[in-house]
Amino acid sequence: MTEIPHGLIKGVVLKRHDWTTRLFSLFVEAPINTYQAGQFTKLALPDGHGDWVRRAYSIVNNPKQMEGHQQMEFLIIADESGELSPRLKALNSGDEIFVGKEASGFMTINEMPQGVEDLWLLSTGTAIGPFISILETPLLEIRFKNIVLVHAVRAQSELIYQERIQQLFNRYNKRFHYVPIVSREHVTGTLCGRIPTLLLNRELEKSAQCQLSKAHSFLYICGNPNMVKDTSDALKELGFNKHLRRKLGQFSSENYW
Repeated sequence: MTEIPHGLIKGVVLKRHDWTTRLFSLFVEAPINTYQAGQFTKLALPDGHGDWVRRAYSIVNNPKQMEGHQQMEFLIIADESGELSPRLKALNSGDEIFVGKEASGFMTINEMPQGVEDLWLLSTGTAIGPFISILETPLLEIRFKNIVLVHAVRAQSELIYQERIQQLFNRYNKRFHYVPIVSREHVTGTLCGRIPTLLLNRELEKSAQCQLSKAHSFLYICGNPNMVKDTSDALKELGFNKHLRRKLGQFSSENYW
């Protein structure tokens, strides 16, 4: 095998869970450094030609989980034309995998401005992963009056983590609001459409039973770049500002590729 690149460490696959034919979770153990909920790291495999293929994936589990921060879950969609994801989907318990030792990313609780009362988490597809990590942070209910999780997918089968979402309902009670969106099927109890449109026509607030406010709300946006851009534009149209360390605002984002 070629020499392991700097920043990567060897890990092992604990198990794989298939949600659909393309959507799966990979459970990995590796001696990575501690990280914050909402961050991402890299998964990598040698390509067999002396080089490496690596991609960034968010860590689904909270670092404070009982198993510790070195047992990680990654939510992945297998792209048939991709260099890495089909190979990741072929991995099974005991297989070797390589992981970035240091996690990265600014989509964390610590990066939010103080005084936020309502936390909105807007996701598409696999981007729900880092939000699950954030939502399972201990004592989060002390900080926020309302927590809204929005998950937009194409088909009902992609509305995953229902057991964990039920646990969040049990934990946060009336503070927690879950808004599923399905775009290509009619599913009772879900919204239909794109997140930017549902923001502009106020359907998202109506479904969440929580009103957006410049004074009290903060939104994290995570998903494909088009969704992130269009949602950011919609929020600006509603009078919200992008949050920067040097200039406080009401929303921040992370592209998922």
